Amino acid sequence: MNESLLRDLVPAVIGVLVRRGADFASAEDAVQEALIRALETWPDDPPRDPKAWLVSVAWRRFLDSVRSETSRRGRELAVEVEPPPGPAPATDDTLHLYFLCAHPTLSPAAAVALTLRAVGGLTTRQIATAHLVPEATMAQRISRAKKKIAGLPLDRPGDLGTVLRVLYLVFNEGYGGEVDLAAEAIRLTRQLATLTDEPEVAGLLALMLLHHARRESRTGPGGRLVPLAEQDRSRWDTILIAEGVTILQAALVRDRLGEYQAQAAIAALHADAPSTTETDWVQIVEWYDELLLITDSPVIRLNRAVAVGEADGPQAGLAALEELDPNLPRHTAAAAYLHERAGDLLQAAELYTQASHIATSVPERDHLTREAARVRQVLRQ
Repeated sequence: MNESLLRDLVPAVIGVLVRRGADFASAEDAVQEALIRALETWPDDPPRDPKAWLVSVAWRRFLDSVRSETSRRGRELAVEVEPPPGPAPATDDTLHLYFLCAHPTLSPAAAVALTLRAVGGLTTRQIATAHLVPEATMAQRISRAKKKIAGLPLDRPGDLGTVLRVLYLVFNEGYGGEVDLAAEAIRLTRQLATLTDEPEVAGLLALMLLHHARRESRTGPGGRLVPLAEQDRSRWDTILIAEGVTILQAALVRDRLGEYQAQAAIAALHADAPSTTETDWVQIVEWYDELLLITDSPVIRLNRAVAVGEADGPQAGLAALEELDPNLPRHTAAAAYLHERAGDLLQAAELYTQASHIATSVPERDHLTREAARVRQVLRQ
């Protein structure tokens, strides 16, 4: 049983049902029921045309729902318009479903959940487990999202930028539960890349691959956070890195630079360096400058300040940091690092401690606490 194939077929099958007249919520529910049926029967009796089989079963599930909720005449009309059996149409509505699930009226959390369900083909339980929330909570979130976009047609152009942001949110959700959301985001972005030739889609895919290649080295025993400078680079996935770089290069030659391509270029420079000290920090700063021309984000400016500290020295990095809001997340941690690089260990220790108190995750808090203790130990020597 190829569950990946099943998930790949989900958006296309939903699209077929919607084009036949089903509303999105009903179509999505019918396809989920068809998937359950497929998991039960395909191992012993695989269909010759999986997509046509799913369309047929899902459409009948939809009709059963219509028959139970409408008048006799409505039931007769639904049966009369049932298409004859045969191969499913070649029209692929997957791209439209991406746009629909990332509709601007939905919150980021709702868009992520709906994308995983309708485009990714995951069950509500799988999505809930991955997000570490009760299944009932996730079911309500998905239900509200489907109601919010009910009636929206699939014939309107969507915002690709919103779709990419949702996919990047999925990627950054982490690795909890039986579903690896980072791997799922890569799968969905690969799928999206086959539907559009936009360079930014390739840029996002490259960025995901380059980040994912370092996954095994990012944490130590007990989930301890391992910063980039201390990561064992021999554990980086060179195959993913090579693929990411190839995809990025093909996107960059299109000369339509976007934020994901620029971020991927920075990630590629990190991946190419044998060590932190041998990293081409000057070129990384240049890429951050390009990125700021596209999206003037305070977070990007913070990351640029740290890169400046590596390229031009810690004092230059601190000068760049002073131009930013000190309440910016990780500002204090960046200042602690740059002060340590500048030799101001007492100030660094105090800042590491302050940063640990406002850290947004337990691994980050524990890492900053250890950094403060390490610097204080050096001061005592």
